[in-house]
Amino acid sequence: MSTIINKFAKQATFKNAALLIIGLFITAIFIWYCKLTPSNNRDWQADVAVLPEATIDGNLVTIRNIRNFDYRTELDYAPAYYDKQFDLNKLRGVDLVATYWMGPAIAHIFLSFDFGDNEHVAISIEARKEKGEAYSTLKGFFRQYELYYVVADERDLIRLRTNYRRDPPEQVYVYRTYSALNSDKKLFLEYIKKINALKLKPEFYNSLTTNCTNNIWQHNRVNADNLPYSWQILASGYLPKYVYDAGRLDTSVPFSKLEKISHVNTRAQAADKSQDFSLLIRDATYEVLHPSK
Repeated sequence: MSTIINKFAKQATFKNAALLIIGLFITAIFIWYCKLTPSNNRDWQADVAVLPEATIDGNLVTIRNIRNFDYRTELDYAPAYYDKQFDLNKLRGVDLVATYWMGPAIAHIFLSFDFGDNEHVAISIEARKEKGEAYSTLKGFFRQYELYYVVADERDLIRLRTNYRRDPPEQVYVYRTYSALNSDKKLFLEYIKKINALKLKPEFYNSLTTNCTNNIWQHNRVNADNLPYSWQILASGYLPKYVYDAGRLDTSVPFSKLEKISHVNTRAQAADKSQDFSLLIRDATYEVLHPSK
């Protein structure tokens, strides 16, 4: 009998020790996680090394460090930036850009603001990577990347994906959204405020809560007609169809036709480095389906 009791005692002791080790390990991970702090001072990859910033003077918004790289390949490029002033009174609308590389369910989503006269500024919410660092969705859950707003010329942000990313190739669609012009202005200003805030106080990127699509929705709360949250926001590849079904894209044609018109790869490859890139990537029927406000 005593032998059996001793056996169970040893097993209980072993289990308690194992649970203690697991508990200590989890506690150590939690303490490590909580001590991580975001920073703007790291050895960044060149494409995310320079932070954009902006000043607001009434209806005039001046953005500094708009990225406009000259690409030879995806990873071989000449860094270049410019500053530009935008008049909110000239804002014509907002385009939703969806880029696919791994099937229909997942897409990178970003916005491009149209100020007329072939003037667009694109803003993409991304993970800020250090030199030698690759993106990992799993790492994105554990405070391994800072949050970064890429403010770029469409010749950079769209052309990079249509003309230079080949492994795997990306398919890019540009859709004009429908909302009140005043809401578009508020949305643009929300982006500007966040860009300036991140320069002063960096934040962590998170694969679920602060990714490219979720952050757009958080900014979009300034709109009175904000769409409800949906699983299609998480499965971001379906977001254009969700926005279409909600009447926020042109519904005068079936979505399949709108999708075909909005696919820009062929036109972007032909336009390449043209100064009229933003005009040339949009289909000849673009202004019919996406009239100016």
